[in-house]
Amino acid sequence: MTTTTNEASGSGAAFVAAGDRIREFLLANGLKVLLVANRVAPVATVCVLYRVGSRNEAVGHTGATHLLEHMMFKGTPEFNKGKNTQIAATLQKIGADFNATTWYDRTNYFETVPSDRLELALRLEADRMRNSFIAEEDRQSEMTVVRNELERGQNEPMMVLDEAVYAAAFREHPYHHPTIGWRADVENVPTARLKEFYDTFYHPDNATLVVAGDFDERDCLALVEKYFGALQPAPAPIPEVYTDEPAQEGERRLTIRRAGELALVQIAWRTPSVLGETRVLSNAELSARAVAPPEENDIYPLVVLAAAMSHGVTSRLYQALVETELAVSAQANCDQFRDPGLFNVYATVRPGVEPAEVERVILSELARVGSEGLSEEETEKAKRQIVARVAYDRDGTHNIASQISEAEAVADWRFYETYATRVARVAAEDVRRVALRYFTEDARTVGRFVPKTGGETGQGGDVAGEQ
Repeated sequence: MTTTTNEASGSGAAFVAAGDRIREFLLANGLKVLLVANRVAPVATVCVLYRVGSRNEAVGHTGATHLLEHMMFKGTPEFNKGKNTQIAATLQKIGADFNATTWYDRTNYFETVPSDRLELALRLEADRMRNSFIAEEDRQSEMTVVRNELERGQNEPMMVLDEAVYAAAFREHPYHHPTIGWRADVENVPTARLKEFYDTFYHPDNATLVVAGDFDERDCLALVEKYFGALQPAPAPIPEVYTDEPAQEGERRLTIRRAGELALVQIAWRTPSVLGETRVLSNAELSARAVAPPEENDIYPLVVLAAAMSHGVTSRLYQALVETELAVSAQANCDQFRDPGLFNVYATVRPGVEPAEVERVILSELARVGSEGLSEEETEKAKRQIVARVAYDRDGTHNIASQISEAEAVADWRFYETYATRVARVAAEDVRRVALRYFTEDARTVGRFVPKTGGETGQGGDVAGEQ
């Protein structure tokens, strides 16, 4: 990997750095540009990542990023229904595959287009970066769509439990809020507040543009400069998140009782960010750490442990819970967020089995990893599974651009390029060490979903603390 800032790009974009496949440029207005040439097929993917997600929201406008994701398809002065050039219709006419997604740390907008229509995709994304209609009638219509989406989620017991566990595990940090937002905020947020949110975060100096596929670098940069270069940076500093979640000082428990078929158990432990930090980093601190990441980073052995615990029929949780007919399914996952997140274990309890027994087995299996560790065979198998999944997830220009944008949201593109290599370095002793460090009683949150029977009374969806 090489890094320099002296190479001329032939456009207004300054060359910054190059990795194995990624070349980084910077516009004068602060827009970060990442180019990944891939001439396998005559297509290109354009992805604009905004460093704004639910972590940037507060009570009163939770869900604002997701609602704006919907509204930013409603049009601009150039692309709109009145001119018969609305964004979706314009992209459909050229056979584009397009969408947008919102998550805790970011929002991204993307389209895969024939490579000879790359200019159209860049023009469209530059236009909606600063010229999107944020209109009351659009808020009303899209609020209804988002509310329906929220209600569908509330009919999924696992999503309901997961939302409650995160809200309990994060008391102060904004990961407390679900990405879709709390219902009252989704329904009542004023359009003026959404416009203010848009005008605060949607600027070139808070974004990364990723272009992957069939293009000439010089021509692509000239188009990027043509359409994005004229945009002004944010008029004021982008507000930063600075709320650290205080150390947890004891196990937290919750129970949800509502209509459902099967009981669920979720156990979560506090874990570091993707760069190994246990506190919130400023943008400047994050950039510096991403360029020179620490050699020792506990996120990688935690990811390996999650795979060893639940990937495949020979995994620890499958053997301990599913094969013994205590659970229908079991899954482990380690968050890879910008800020410290959670290591979660999820289990769907088999009918007739007490959730307490499933919880006991989960805790016993993780304690066994701490005392005995994983075998070399288990560790190597888990690493191979992760590396194979990484390769699969990076097949095609869309997946490449999407995965780079995820890395940019939580660290930077170097996290994308070095991920498989860093996973491959994990040793069995590293996994044992992190199991001992993080899976403590005081740092865990336990949630249960208990289905109500027809004869029970009370309001569905009640959440109660369990002693």
